[in-house]
Amino acid sequence: MAQGSNFVDYVKVCCRSGHGGAGSAHLHRDKFTAKGGPDGGDGGRGGHVILKGSSQHWTLLHLKYRKHIIAENGGPGLSALRTGANGKDEFLEVPLGTVAKDAETGEILFDITEDGEIKILTPGGKGGLGNWHFKSATQQTPRFAQSGMPGQEQWIILELKVLADVGLVGFPNAGKSTLLSVVSAAKPEIADYPFTTLVPNLGIVGYRDSRSFVMADIPGIIEGASQGKGLGHRFLRHIERNAVLLFMIPADTDRSIAEEYEILLNELTAYNSELVDKPRLLAITKSDMLDDELEAEMAATLPKAIPSIFISSVSGKNIQQLKDMIWKAIND
Repeated sequence: MAQGSNFVDYVKVCCRSGHGGAGSAHLHRDKFTAKGGPDGGDGGRGGHVILKGSSQHWTLLHLKYRKHIIAENGGPGLSALRTGANGKDEFLEVPLGTVAKDAETGEILFDITEDGEIKILTPGGKGGLGNWHFKSATQQTPRFAQSGMPGQEQWIILELKVLADVGLVGFPNAGKSTLLSVVSAAKPEIADYPFTTLVPNLGIVGYRDSRSFVMADIPGIIEGASQGKGLGHRFLRHIERNAVLLFMIPADTDRSIAEEYEILLNELTAYNSELVDKPRLLAITKSDMLDDELEAEMAATLPKAIPSIFISSVSGKNIQQLKDMIWKAIND
């Protein structure tokens, strides 16, 4: 899974479909027929530019430098009523969760969520009609045919919103990356300073009986993120595609747990009020530093409306119980 500078979640590309091939104005001729009738075939269809969902891609990096996507033109019609070859289609494989927008209007054209899903971004031009279509009682040997229809050109914005079963939500240094590294094979950068995570990281978390779920470590939120402060909208949008939200607040926070949770919730609500309708869990991280008495005192102050658990990624405290909670929330 792509990390660091290899994570690209926004590209703008110019898509141009192929022109339709011209119809043929051929008149039938052979050694037995000196002046035959029209037998010109139709032109081939111009190639489409097609969007295709692929579970093999996690980022739009492979499209970062492909600014112009050009499909092949259709072939001209042939004699003996043969249709010209269709132009070769151009496929843009994109990760699941990619939204295609018209760059000029901002209109959402397609939302790719399934592996193998195919949508035509710019359709190829229709092939022109061969001369035999124009034969009539008054025109037995038309010596003309129809030109092919032109292809289409359109600037498209591709925007990735990470698809995951559970998204980790919290301020910088809440322990999100550490948890992801412990429960999956993902290797996010971890350091003791804010904003270590600058891009979403994904990990596949193994669960009981060979089952698994996808966890997304979303870059840390700050107050004002919904207004674009810090990493702002660019990464808040990734939370939209997470089935369950796991709020993570460190036990050593300067605020109360309830206050920090409320701030995080308000930021999500301000960005997109529908986010708070998702199932939510709360994990108090770094709880290995708490003794039983302090943990009990802190537990009494936790928000009542959300299931919560004290964990430590370092000691492994309650990690399996957290997985159980996540699995239940995903499947309820």
